[in-house]
Amino acid sequence: MTDEPAAGEAVHSGFEDYVRARGDSLRRFAYLICGDRHLGEDLVQEVLVKAYRQWRRIEADQPDRYIRTALVRSHVSWLRRRSSGERPGTVPDEPAAGDFTEGQALRDELWARLGGLTRAQRAVMVLRYYEDLDDRQIGDVLRCSPSTVRVHAARALARLRADLATATSEEVRP
Repeated sequence: MTDEPAAGEAVHSGFEDYVRARGDSLRRFAYLICGDRHLGEDLVQEVLVKAYRQWRRIEADQPDRYIRTALVRSHVSWLRRRSSGERPGTVPDEPAAGDFTEGQALRDELWARLGGLTRAQRAVMVLRYYEDLDDRQIGDVLRCSPSTVRVHAARALARLRADLATATSEEVRP
């Protein structure tokens, strides 16, 4: 009798160690891509289930890169949403009472504006500004050319600027 774990146990242990060490980071990343905590958790769960089946091959390469790429690709191509398609309504804002609420309002406004982008544009923005990847690396993740990445980024930034200009002009009007 040997004290060595069976091959399946080693895979299981290595996968568990990875998820334990990187799970929170993956959930934060998915949240940024989806803009919704619960959808982000569902996305991470779906990708990790698929990754577990091929963990030996993934673990040999760069598992973090593989999983993050799978998260982005799954989100961009995620055609099905919750079967009911329900979305929670917006909650009316409470009157502002200081710096904390102003910060929250700015954060909510940013999320609303990011939510107006296409999935590919949002993925490019997250990969560029949160993950700090260059155009070539983003192109590898999204399976497109660096020039396509630049187009998505330019369109996303133009849309955000236009939304901001519209909101600013509406605030200035009496």
